Amino acid sequence: MTSTPFSASYAEARARFVQAARGAGAAMSSWVHPERGPDDGELATDCAWIGPADARQVLVLVSGTHGVEGFCGSGAQADWLRRGEAARLGPGQAALLVHALNPYGFAWKRRVTHENVDLNRNFVDFAAPLPANPYYEVLAAALKPADWSPQTQAATRRVLRGFSDAHGPRALAQAVSGGQYRYPDGLFYGGAEPTWSRLTLETIFRTFLSAATDIAIIDYHTGLGPEGYAEPILCAAPGTPEYDRAMHWYGLAAKSHLAGDSVSAEIAGDWLAAAPALAPQARVTAIAMEFGTQDANRVLDALRADNWLHAHGDPLGPEGQRIKDQILAAFYVDTDLWRGMVLGQSLMATREALAGLNLADRA
Repeated sequence: MTSTPFSASYAEARARFVQAARGAGAAMSSWVHPERGPDDGELATDCAWIGPADARQVLVLVSGTHGVEGFCGSGAQADWLRRGEAARLGPGQAALLVHALNPYGFAWKRRVTHENVDLNRNFVDFAAPLPANPYYEVLAAALKPADWSPQTQAATRRVLRGFSDAHGPRALAQAVSGGQYRYPDGLFYGGAEPTWSRLTLETIFRTFLSAATDIAIIDYHTGLGPEGYAEPILCAAPGTPEYDRAMHWYGLAAKSHLAGDSVSAEIAGDWLAAAPALAPQARVTAIAMEFGTQDANRVLDALRADNWLHAHGDPLGPEGQRIKDQILAAFYVDTDLWRGMVLGQSLMATREALAGLNLADRA
């Protein structure tokens, strides 16, 4: 393998992560996914644990929540392991690295799970009334047309642009990406039940984090904001203890999607918001590190193309390859500058998180 921590495929990323984790002395665990990759290879969520089994303070780094975004997060995780950052863990501290939480999406270069579910819209109570998104219903046909001809693409873009002109670009982002639970074959679908990846994450929390009293989570994401810039996004509301802790740890760069000043729309069912309930005995301080890539319209076009491809096309055919190249470019910028910005900002965030855990120990 080359010296870079980044990879060109899920299989390469998994091998690179496992190698780096073993080199760092981590204990490894795996959860094998029921589906196979495009190369018919095994898919799995792999976990690396470094530190005492009963650690009270745990740094958690997660990649691949949104599948294809794992190319970024996996590189950041491998880099953290290779740099020897685990040596910064103090007594009673541990690190848990969750690699490819959505391995199907990672391998197939999709943002969604094999159930066509956006995992960060899946952490809702399915026994209760599900969140409504009436504006999505207005745009549903334009977001997922039956064909992907140039003419249809142009026509549906006019519909989306018209909505934005009438209601504003932020309203469009909220309508499209806030989450919806009525169109199983549509975009940003939250599902009808817990997904395999959600159930796996819940098992991981029970397995590794039941003894923790303070947990710092960094979940790696891409696709929103200026190219290369990482916004630490909070899912906690202003005025809450979690929000105050995160702002103290990460500074004014941190934004809450509940406050309306983040690059992210306000979303329903994201797992970071559910994390405190998954570890109720602990203080949880969680951020999503959102690295910017392309213009938002190009990212949306890539998502729509991929959605059409898996509903009507051949993901392994020539057109499928073109669309896969398009969606990868929307969530991973293949330049040394972008990758360097990812690693530098990730390194800073992990050190800030550990500094925050040390502060919590003295609180």
